[in-house]
Amino acid sequence: MEFENVNGKNVEIDVNGQIYMRHTIQTHFVKIGESYIDIVEKYAKPLYEEGDFISISEKIIALCQKRIVYKSDLKVGFWAKFLSKFAAKSTHGVGVNNELKMAYCIKKAGLPKTIYAAIAGGFCKLFRKRGVFYEIVGQDVSGLDGFYPNVFKEYGNYGIENPAHPFEVCAEIEEKTGIPCMLVDANDLGQEMLGYSPKMKADYTEQEMLAVIRDNPAGQGNKCTPIILIRKK
Repeated sequence: MEFENVNGKNVEIDVNGQIYMRHTIQTHFVKIGESYIDIVEKYAKPLYEEGDFISISEKIIALCQKRIVYKSDLKVGFWAKFLSKFAAKSTHGVGVNNELKMAYCIKKAGLPKTIYAAIAGGFCKLFRKRGVFYEIVGQDVSGLDGFYPNVFKEYGNYGIENPAHPFEVCAEIEEKTGIPCMLVDANDLGQEMLGYSPKMKADYTEQEMLAVIRDNPAGQGNKCTPIILIRKK
């Protein structure tokens, strides 16, 4: 099999002197309620060789789990509109400058914590420290995707929460497909580990897992490449 990356990223990456090859696996547009086991079996299993592992986008797992927040579930009130005006814009996904995500933040974290996070985040920006807002309000808010149709129009109608029980999901995928895997929330700004299967834990440190995808080989576009097959060279 010839490894390739349709997103323009390098196929090879060096991690502590070991070269890894990363192959982008293109899938169909994954819809709400599909089976992530079936997706891995269909797209990754035919390419898999002993010693390989896969990195899976958290988004498709959450879609399969129906971890969806619809616009109608949220009330965009005064505070959501007001606080979102002061949030920094991002080209790497929906942020709390989006009124719907700010409304979700208020619903999830509570208004007092959200206001406190906004004040603390604004103050820390004076010292060029970013990300404080999300550190305070938590991973549920920082991990929310969707509410924008820039890449896929369907995502304009709903938000996608973090997947539930990510370590259990990875263990299930490994058990049922035989493929070790890790579940990550990644973009061009950074990567966050959400979970990994038992064989991954036995063979790699978490730092090594993240280093293999530190340049976000899955990309940010509409290529439908939520799975990366990784192989030692």
